Amino acid sequence: MKRTPLFATLVLLFSLVTGFAYAEEATININTADVAALASLNGVGQGKAEAIVAYREANGPFAVTADLAKVKGIGERTVEKNAERLTVK
Repeated sequence: MKRTPLFATLVLLFSLVTGFAYAEEATININTADVAALASLNGVGQGKAEAIVAYREANGPFAVTADLAKVKGIGERTVEKNAERLTVK
């Protein structure tokens, strides 16, 4: 009995499962993102995401990602934790 198809199937499944572990999270443009996208950031929930959108609507677009810390409830540490995922372009 040949076990090659079974072994090949197991290798393929393992490759697919482990591949998701290395998938990069999507970049979020803080000038255009909606509340749901902003809430997906580390340390940002629904309330803070709504505060970001309200701040953006009241003050215009963010010039740099570090400006996100100007929003009440968003600290520099939150910006640092999400630095690789944030963009203003």
